[in-house]
Amino acid sequence: MAVRLNEDTEIVKAVREGLKRTGGFCPCRLERSEENRCMCKEFRDQIKDPKFKGFCHCMLYYKD
Repeated sequence: MAVRLNEDTEIVKAVREGLKRTGGFCPCRLERSEENRCMCKEFRDQIKDPKFKGFCHCMLYYKD
């Protein structure tokens, strides 16, 4: 399993700025809960699946 940052530096920059504003919570989500703290529970659950390939919700991370 390889999880990496998005290759689009503009997206990475925007999401990281959002994470700073929200105190580490996914800036793409309205609810501020532990499940939405970066790296969010949704993506952690997705990357457990060996067949999953794709981005997290906010597109900061990608799993190969």
